[in-house]
Amino acid sequence: MELSIDFQPVYPHHDLLIELGRVEMAMEHLQERSENERQALQPRLLSRMDRLRDELARMAV
Repeated sequence: MELSIDFQPVYPHHDLLIELGRVEMAMEHLQERSENERQALQPRLLSRMDRLRDELARMAV
């Protein structure tokens, strides 16, 4: 009996979810940063979050 399950298609989705969680955590910790750091980091984090969400949406189709 051959038990072969291909988990390969699941990995990219899982990896994107993990990365999205990391970005969300970074956003939550922005308040601990100085104002200059917040101004520099927030747009980059928001952009990264948007790209990750777009990629997840494309995978769902």
